[in-house]
Amino acid sequence: MYEINSQIAEQGFNKFQLQKLVKATHYEVLNISLEKGEVFPEHTSPTHAHLIVLQGEIIFHINGENFRLKEQQYFNFPKEQKHWVEAVVDSKFLVVR
Repeated sequence: MYEINSQIAEQGFNKFQLQKLVKATHYEVLNISLEKGEVFPEHTSPTHAHLIVLQGEIIFHINGENFRLKEQQYFNFPKEQKHWVEAVVDSKFLVVR
């Protein structure tokens, strides 16, 4: 079955928003938007994860290091490591885990 979904485009920039795009047996895809200056609070991932910046610019904080990520950049990180994200500008990114 084929499906076209505009959920990513339709998700606005209103503080912090998180939507599950896909929930499968072995992985899930999260769509996250952050308004400029907003923070995705500190948390951990239950699995190794991949972050893909779709729009904007974020700072990814993990283990005392800061990684500045821009549109169309990819970042991966290990499971169970505390991390948090802040938006430099209005930003959207996917997390695949």
